Amino acid sequence: MGDSTPLPPAGSEPGAAVRVLMLVGRVALGAVFVYAGYTKLRHPWMLFAMSIHSYQVLPEWGVTLVARTLPWLELALGLLLLAGVGLRYVASAASALLLGFFGIMLSSYFKGLGIDCGCFGFGEKLGVRTLLRDGLLVALSLGLTVAAFWSARRAVPAEMLQD
Repeated sequence: MGDSTPLPPAGSEPGAAVRVLMLVGRVALGAVFVYAGYTKLRHPWMLFAMSIHSYQVLPEWGVTLVARTLPWLELALGLLLLAGVGLRYVASAASALLLGFFGIMLSSYFKGLGIDCGCFGFGEKLGVRTLLRDGLLVALSLGLTVAAFWSARRAVPAEMLQD
């Protein structure tokens, strides 16, 4: 009567779970970046500059530059993540940014600096809770970056990979 091999359930092809996780991850991470940028842009840039300055890692001109540009960068990264545009590169940029933030936060925490995190605007103290949250964001971002590169590699025909 023909082929009796059952068809796989819809969405069960290899990589479907990865695509769903990538969608959820990029939307979640994108929303966090949009929110972080938006909360900083709602207030005068000098409030954010005070948070940056408290980390004691940048000269005055660097504090001003970061305080004026970082919220816009976060907003742009968030929108690009939500749109799924250039996911490998945008996720890589988000991972690099989050790794940098996280490293500076860890260093400041272990130095005993009782400072404002500055993650979502003004008024959040740097502590274990903020480190855990940002550590999870780093993990999510790195996972999304790896998945984006893996997914793009799988989409390339095998003949092109042999050279």
